[in-house]
Amino acid sequence: MTNKFGLIGKNISYSFSKKYFTEKFALGNLTDCSYENFDLQSIEEFPTLIAQNSDLKGLNVTIPYKETVIPYLSKLSKTAVQIGAVNVIRFTKKGKLKGYNSDYYGFMKSLEPLLQPYHQKALILGTGGAAKAVAFALDQLGILYTYVSREAKEGMIDYDRINATTFDNYHIIINCTPLGTSPDIKAFPPIPYHFFSEKHIAFDLIYNPEETQFMKKAKKNGAITKNGYEMLVLQAEKAWKIWNK
Repeated sequence: MTNKFGLIGKNISYSFSKKYFTEKFALGNLTDCSYENFDLQSIEEFPTLIAQNSDLKGLNVTIPYKETVIPYLSKLSKTAVQIGAVNVIRFTKKGKLKGYNSDYYGFMKSLEPLLQPYHQKALILGTGGAAKAVAFALDQLGILYTYVSREAKEGMIDYDRINATTFDNYHIIINCTPLGTSPDIKAFPPIPYHFFSEKHIAFDLIYNPEETQFMKKAKKNGAITKNGYEMLVLQAEKAWKIWNK
């Protein structure tokens, strides 16, 4: 009997998780474990996937299904309820599906070593599932934040509103959009990069490429930069613990 794990998302051939867990299983000599990508064109395909893979023990969830998968789950962890997004699904002994969020933990632990006393406020670029996990982590760290979206909505600002004053007030800028992900590596969020300084952190959740345009442009003006690789490793290890509870 194999223990099958996998990732659901859309256009996920690039996925970090498959490579990471396949190597983890090989190194740990976990010959009864396997990991595969399940590329879903829409979340409506999810119940069929579950029905056809009775040996599944756990799933990771990536863009664009971290929020839309929730109605298909029987239960959520307290944290997943608060965040409103799921990136880990555990199959319970009774065959029920329970949703968790390990993204916030990965992000929090990855950001913490960079923080200085003047890092009091953050701008979150993007409003999807990953952005929600980042917001929860910032709450845990006592850092105030504002969402940036393409259109100004309640509790958010749009990109046109970002100016020198914004950069004076917000010393952490976090890219939670897919802009700049391989293969579209020339793309970047439309912010005024010349306002970055050595007091700023530019954190990009993207890990492929290793250095995005967002990071390059911020670094050129002295900012400390970090990509999403360590966050992914930390959230993956957390997912492994959840599956093996």
